[in-house]
Amino acid sequence: MNPFETKINQFDRAYFIGAGGIGMSALARYFNSLGWKVAGYDKTSTPLTQTLEQEGIEIHYEDLNNSIPEYFQNTEKTLVIYTPAIPANMGELSHVKQKGFTLFKRAQVLGMITRNSKALGVAGTHGKTTTSTMLAHILDQSVYKCNAFLGGIATNFNSNFVGSKTSEYTVIEADEFDRSFLELTPFASIVTSTDVDHLDVYRNNDTFQEGFQHYVELIDPNGFLVRHKDVPLNHANTISYGLNSGADYTGENLRFENATFMFDVHTPSGVWKDVVLGIPGIHNAENAISCIALCSELGLKEDEIRNSLNSFTGVKRRFEYHVKTEKLVYIDDYAHHPTEINALISSIRLLYPGKKITAIFQPHLFSRTRDFMIDFCKELSKTDDLILLPIYAAREEPILDVTSEKLLEKISSKNKHLLSPKEAIEYVTKSTSGVLLTIGAGDIDRIIKPIKTKLLEQ
Repeated sequence: MNPFETKINQFDRAYFIGAGGIGMSALARYFNSLGWKVAGYDKTSTPLTQTLEQEGIEIHYEDLNNSIPEYFQNTEKTLVIYTPAIPANMGELSHVKQKGFTLFKRAQVLGMITRNSKALGVAGTHGKTTTSTMLAHILDQSVYKCNAFLGGIATNFNSNFVGSKTSEYTVIEADEFDRSFLELTPFASIVTSTDVDHLDVYRNNDTFQEGFQHYVELIDPNGFLVRHKDVPLNHANTISYGLNSGADYTGENLRFENATFMFDVHTPSGVWKDVVLGIPGIHNAENAISCIALCSELGLKEDEIRNSLNSFTGVKRRFEYHVKTEKLVYIDDYAHHPTEINALISSIRLLYPGKKITAIFQPHLFSRTRDFMIDFCKELSKTDDLILLPIYAAREEPILDVTSEKLLEKISSKNKHLLSPKEAIEYVTKSTSGVLLTIGAGDIDRIIKPIKTKLLEQ
């Protein structure tokens, strides 16, 4: 069935094959909020799937083959949503295909939702999750409200989904991986960056840029594009933003005063002095400026945007504080691209000048490590003490001569080590001062709690 010809209201129940992913679980919560019956499969019980169960969504952890719950055997009323991470020969997936269920990928269902609402996309190699979460928080605090599908757990909502039964707006992360964002039809969109990535999908920078241009062409002719000043994309209605530039919305005078992160913003209608952001970071200031631009263009007032930015508390694993004392700070961040690591370390130097930076980094993907080896070395060499973990393979097979050992050899830091996760925990928890970072998009999050516990015991 063609997703462009399918209407959500044809169904009244949703079945998920792979319910526990961050994107899939947001959709499950959306349909649950509509009053649909929602159930599904996932391979492993996690805190996220357990929370879904507490919210009334039935999750099971074994392949039921053709014995999925009776209520969801109705092929006319059941919408089946699956993740491509599920093996093609998985029993339940084979069953729904054989029986002729309406079966779509997550990106296709998001596309259906965008065609039935005023969609606000957030695209870009970096900053999608924080920016879309910030945008959702601003809208949720305003009279506009929104539905939002987020790529992380927003601390303001303690969820990756924001719901409203009355709002016409839907905030969606427009993911470039596998060209998923080409399923969307946004009314307006932010594009934070187009630094090349996912070369396993796009092959080269030209093809990567073409993908983003195709996405921008999907924006409603009556809508608009909000793009970073360095992004070479255009729409009939284009608004630029950036730091210390001649963009339409420009931030400057970033500073950290009395434990408060603030900056000034030049807008087409005037200067906003002393804008306070609830989370620090140079990259987060740029994310905030993009949200100021989009929300201002939608018609929100300065005061409500300001107040929401002040009360924004961030996203788990995005510049997330775990220990914050006068002597020692421990921050965890999802950064997995050289540009993101640069922004993270630059922000730390701004916030904590002169303090020693110790970092644990887990490279994510063999292909990304290979493609950006030189850039990773440059950025990681800016730390004072670096611990590398083995590469997190995710969906990939190993690549010859692409290892953490090879990466370590090229890094110029005097203090550098290749350790196992267990060894890394033991090494860094001897620290009593400075700034400690855990960085990466793989399973490095498993060592956060042990590190935090040991540091707080000191």
